Amino acid sequence: ILRVHGDVGTAMSYNPPYLPTRCKGYDPGQFPEGGYFIAASDGLWDNGAACGRRYRVRCISGPKRPCREATIFVEVVDFCRSNVCPATMTLSNKAFNAISRYPDAKINVEYTQ
Repeated sequence: ILRVHGDVGTAMSYNPPYLPTRCKGYDPGQFPEGGYFIAASDGLWDNGAACGRRYRVRCISGPKRPCREATIFVEVVDFCRSNVCPATMTLSNKAFNAISRYPDAKINVEYTQ
């Protein structure tokens, strides 16, 4: 078995409204089909070059065993909205709920571009 390991970081969910974003403002067409998108922290943002980047993300651990057995693909559409970003990436509610059983948890994730 060949296992490819990516980077490890943290993830949380963030709530609507999702517009405007730092990538494409008020354009509703920027969101990927399926609603799996993220706002990137400083470490991933790359001065805005992260807009449109896609990552494969899976939950690896967290409080109260939050992980679902799922790997999802997300797209960067925004910069983290908090002054100090609480996680490596904040996921849309739909994306976060696909990999975590608890919507308010902070989880550890593995991600690969």
